[in-house]
Amino acid sequence: VQLQASGGGLVQPGASLRLSCEFSGRDFPGYAVGWFRQGPSKEREFVAAINRVGDATYYADSVKGRFTISRDNTENTKNTAILQMNTVKPEDTAVYYCGARSYSYSRNWYEYDYWGRGTLVTVSS
Repeated sequence: VQLQASGGGLVQPGASLRLSCEFSGRDFPGYAVGWFRQGPSKEREFVAAINRVGDATYYADSVKGRFTISRDNTENTKNTAILQMNTVKPEDTAVYYCGARSYSYSRNWYEYDYWGRGTLVTVSS
């Protein structure tokens, strides 16, 4: 299993950004997907997660109502999880990572089985 996060960049406060997490390997529907972020001099923190089927989502309080996580388990399409970030704030600046965990989601980064390289999001005017 390999994960590849992409979509980061420099955006102004209030703007939107769409992060993608592409899953390579077998059985994408067998994994919950979580997004985490790590700001300068901070620990990796939970942002959002989605269950295996895609019908349950979970968010950190700091992003609830602004970020939306989704996934596409459709056969014959790219196995991808999306983090739609709206109304971004300077405090959203961080390296964003996606992780995959067998069966159920977790808010703890150390409980994820696989990680991709992060993508840097910088929110600044």
